[in-house]
Amino acid sequence: MSSALRAGRTLLAAVVIMIALTVVLGVVYPLVITGIGQLAFPWQANGSVLHDKQGAAVGSALLGQSFVDADGDPLPRYFQSRPSEAADGYAGTSSGGSNLGPESATLIAEIRQRTTQIATFNGVPESEVPADAVTASASGLDPDISPAYAQIQVARVARARGIPVAEVAALVRRYTQGLDAAPLGEGTVNVVELNLALDER
Repeated sequence: MSSALRAGRTLLAAVVIMIALTVVLGVVYPLVITGIGQLAFPWQANGSVLHDKQGAAVGSALLGQSFVDADGDPLPRYFQSRPSEAADGYAGTSSGGSNLGPESATLIAEIRQRTTQIATFNGVPESEVPADAVTASASGLDPDISPAYAQIQVARVARARGIPVAEVAALVRRYTQGLDAAPLGEGTVNVVELNLALDER
């Protein structure tokens, strides 16, 4: 067999294998995985989209949101999310943190300022302001806060909405997840879902 013939057969085999793998891994596999996701986990597979009572999409349970007015001031009637370094706050196209280290003078100054602002806004001592209230997540898109941060906001939200503190506290407990993981974690509260539930009560 000539070397040219052998080379031709090798090339043909390579092309056939490439086409077969492209079809299997580039078409069949994604379709199978997508189908499994749609059948077994349709809500998660479609982005965990949250809807209001009218059926309009208002966000995702996986992505945080800012609850501020047109001037960027926090709205008292809503639970506030943790700080975000994603552009102007929770911009999905600019996910990321500040990359400031724990000894950064800039970060220390920001934390001190945030601590004072949050304590004043919620009417609590600065010593009660938890770490996640003043530090951003690595992604800048975290929708969750700690139960401790949610707790210091309960009275303020109840007062702003004119509803009993006990009712707001019960909603916080309802949207607290992961407490069964103790002592590995303290649980989390999804702010987007909690605020949606408040609006729909």
